[in-house]
Amino acid sequence: MLLRYFYRRIRTKSDVPDLAQEVFLRMLRVSDPEAIRNPQFYLYTVASNLVKEHAMQERRQETCSDVDEASVQQRLGELPSPESELDASQIAARLRSVVEQLPSRWRTALILHYRYGLTYQQIGDLLGVSSNMVKKYLAQALGHCRRGMSRWESMP
Repeated sequence: MLLRYFYRRIRTKSDVPDLAQEVFLRMLRVSDPEAIRNPQFYLYTVASNLVKEHAMQERRQETCSDVDEASVQQRLGELPSPESELDASQIAARLRSVVEQLPSRWRTALILHYRYGLTYQQIGDLLGVSSNMVKKYLAQALGHCRRGMSRWESMP
């Protein structure tokens, strides 16, 4: 019943299992379960709040770049032109420095995905998070790396 509730209320159907799991996790975190007079009503109240949070999150993500987008993947795969004045070893050293500054989960997701070729689901299983959360980690990590590298390239 809970899954059907989510299926009717959200656009991204692949998020339904994660939202249902989150409802039960929040239910388990209740410090005094005996204080809940109507558990079913409480469960659907939690679910309703998650639907609202999910909608806000989707609106925010619509303005961000999608890591899976072909143009983003193409830009990530582009190498500097041979005419570039920057030495490849300097670029690699700077990128290592920028990656080291990432929060550990972002850095782990980035390395597992781009170096070892793991899928979002595989990374999520290793980190104990959903594949959507892995996608968010990667988007944040890539944004941070892009900003860190562009600041460095603009230095005199």
